Amino acid sequence: MTDISSPNGDRAPGQGRPFAEKRALDGVPSQEGRVALVTGANSGLGRHTAMALAAKGARVLLACRNPGKAEAAAQEIANLTAGTAEPVRLDLADLGSVRAAAAEAMDRSDGVLHLLVNNAGIMANPKRLSADGHELQLATNHLGHAALTWLLMPALQACPGARVVTVSSGAHRGAGLDVEDLDFERRPYDKWAAYNQSKLANLLFAFELDRRARAARLDLISAAAHPGMARTGLFTSSARAQGGPALVALSAIITRVACQPAAKGALPQVHAATMPGVQGGDYFGPGGFAEMRGRPVRAECAPAARDEHLAARLWKETARLTGVIPAPS
Repeated sequence: MTDISSPNGDRAPGQGRPFAEKRALDGVPSQEGRVALVTGANSGLGRHTAMALAAKGARVLLACRNPGKAEAAAQEIANLTAGTAEPVRLDLADLGSVRAAAAEAMDRSDGVLHLLVNNAGIMANPKRLSADGHELQLATNHLGHAALTWLLMPALQACPGARVVTVSSGAHRGAGLDVEDLDFERRPYDKWAAYNQSKLANLLFAFELDRRARAARLDLISAAAHPGMARTGLFTSSARAQGGPALVALSAIITRVACQPAAKGALPQVHAATMPGVQGGDYFGPGGFAEMRGRPVRAECAPAARDEHLAARLWKETARLTGVIPAPS
């Protein structure tokens, strides 16, 4: 896959030079006539994913929590690409907002959605609860995305070959998943264990969606991806939530040295979203040392991520916690 790196690195929308020269996107198929929704599309991996899709002609719905930042990202895309972008208000940690966003997306897309990229996420926050009373990382990274996917399934089913790409992390290997205590009500809370659990949940969900789509004979591809070590705002946001300016500054230095640019971190999910040959149940990540950086390849995942019994239990519990009817059932 060709490099879609932005010449302006990881600057905020509206700053720096145009996103990419046309030749940098030659390996990505045309997306003209396709409608995509990307969560967390105003910054980081989501921004670069939305920009790449729009640059190839897609109409992109930018599902973001902050309307002002979403508007700025939409304007940047309009200025720099041949595609179009429209903001959709979405707070993944509020299931009422998820329902409203799904309804708005269905209306804006006329009930047609070719691609859903479940990208947004938070990392290693101190224990906080969502609007619905769930552990915040679980709510944002997994529950909100699962509910959104199920609510948008009619629009996805309307498009043969539609894709759902769920973004996980190498951190999914770092902890198990307790279906009976997803909110850490009985276990001592550990911010990293909670993050790792949410990323494992992402993979379990993506692979279970693939199995259920196959069983229902749906023409739908559910795949997953991870960015390796990418320079996004995730590390800084986590540091800000845990400490003061010194920790934020240290985090910025570490990410600058150790991580690849966000544009390159977005390559695996852009690959999963667009490239021919992608199959349901595929998982993509960087092909370099320890899957930390490099061009997209099929990645390895922990055995727990392919545990069908665990995935079925999580699917059922996710439906209970969200109050959304799973699709396919």
